[in-house]
Amino acid sequence: MNDSSPLRLDMLRFARRIAVQQVEQIDRWIATEERREAEHRRGEQARPPAPDWLIEMGLGGRDPVYVHVGGCHMAGKRSRGVERDQALRAVTQGVDACPHCRPDTELGVLD
Repeated sequence: MNDSSPLRLDMLRFARRIAVQQVEQIDRWIATEERREAEHRRGEQARPPAPDWLIEMGLGGRDPVYVHVGGCHMAGKRSRGVERDQALRAVTQGVDACPHCRPDTELGVLD
């Protein structure tokens, strides 16, 4: 019986080393995740504000097809931000207003 005591103590020390290694690994994971979150927050803060008005271009990229209010969920990937006067000019020159966000109403253009 006395011979098993040192063996048991060695096993407990080994188990403790394993537990410490696992805690250290978890600490590294936490630090990595904290860095990712901090980078994400910095990216969000550095992001320029969304444009107030968008013009969506056609497939060829030359002719505008829709005018949108900034942030419209229907604006496609071919949309670019424009100033209010450019959006107003486009609507008055025959570019269709998005039927979802109704920029013509926001711009004060009556149908």
